[in-house]
Amino acid sequence: MRIARRALLAASLATPAVAQALRTIRLIVPFAPGGGSDTLARLLAPALGAALGGASVVVENRAGAGSQIGAEAVMRSAPDGTTLLLGDTPLVTIPALQAAAGRPVPFQAAVDFTPIAAIAAAPALILVAQNAPWRDTREMLAAARARPGTINVASGGVATSTHLMIELLQLRSGVQVTHVPYRGTGAAIQDLLSGQVQAMIQAMATAAPLVAAGQMRVIGVAADHRLAELPDAPTLREQGIDLVSAFWWGVLGPPGMAAPLVDTLSTALQAAMASESVSSRLPTLGLERLTLGPTPFRDMLAAETARWRDVVQTAGIKPE
Repeated sequence: MRIARRALLAASLATPAVAQALRTIRLIVPFAPGGGSDTLARLLAPALGAALGGASVVVENRAGAGSQIGAEAVMRSAPDGTTLLLGDTPLVTIPALQAAAGRPVPFQAAVDFTPIAAIAAAPALILVAQNAPWRDTREMLAAARARPGTINVASGGVATSTHLMIELLQLRSGVQVTHVPYRGTGAAIQDLLSGQVQAMIQAMATAAPLVAAGQMRVIGVAADHRLAELPDAPTLREQGIDLVSAFWWGVLGPPGMAAPLVDTLSTALQAAMASESVSSRLPTLGLERLTLGPTPFRDMLAAETARWRDVVQTAGIKPE
C-alpha cells in the first residue's frame, strides 16, 4: 500500500504534460499472444493503470525477428510515455547475433532505449529426465568429460536464449556437451523424456509442471540462492560452477524521455508489481520480482549486452 501511494503521489505531482502522456499507454509485447511475455504484460497492465491513477494500459503484440520488430517500433516512437516495451533477454542478445551474422546492429539496449524498470526474472534451470543417473549438474558434466559426445543438451533453437545459456555453461565449466537445437520447446521436452537428449535448460514456468508430475528433475539452478519452490535443487555455485543467469523482463521506452516521466513510470511499475493482484501470481508463473529503477536497469542492460557478446564471439554462434 505504501508503494502504491508513492506511485499515485508521483503521478499527481507530475507536470500537466506528464500527466496527459500517462492517460493512455501502449505496452508493446514483441512476441505473439500466449507466451510468457504476453502473460506477464496482461497481468501487469491493469495494475499499472491503477497505480497511475486510472490510466488505460493496452497490451499490443508486435511479433517478429526474435522480438526485434516490436523493439524497433518502440525505439522509433515519440518519447512521451504513450508507447512502452516489455523487453526481455533477447533485447541484449540481438546486437551480438546480428553482428555475428554480418548484419547491421539495430540497437544497443542500454543506449538506444530509456530503461524504466526491471520487473521480473526467472533463473535458468538445468533439467534432466526423472530416470537420469546424475544427482546434480556436476555429475552430468563429469560424465560428459569422461565420454565426450555422449551428453546431448537441447535448446529451443540456434541462437535462442537457451542456446546461449548452454554455451555459457560450457564456458564456465570447461566441459563440452553436444548442443541439439529444436524449433521450439515442445519437441525438445518430448525427446528429453524419451532419452534422445539428456538435458535441457528452461525457466520455472516450463519446468514446474513436469517436475511436479515426476517426469523431470532439476539438477542445477543458475541463481545465487536456492529457490523456495525447489529447496532440494542445488545452485550451480554450490556445485563449483560460477554461473548466475536468468531470463528477465523489464519496461523500456524510446530514447529521450524526460526524467519526471521516467521516474513516475518507474515508481508506478514497482507499485503495480508489488500489488496483490500481480505479486500473488508471480510464483505460479515461475517468476521472481525485480526492483531495479532506471539507472540500475541501464547498468544491467550494459552488463548483459557485454556478457552475451562475449559468449557469442567465443562460441562462434551465428543465427540461422
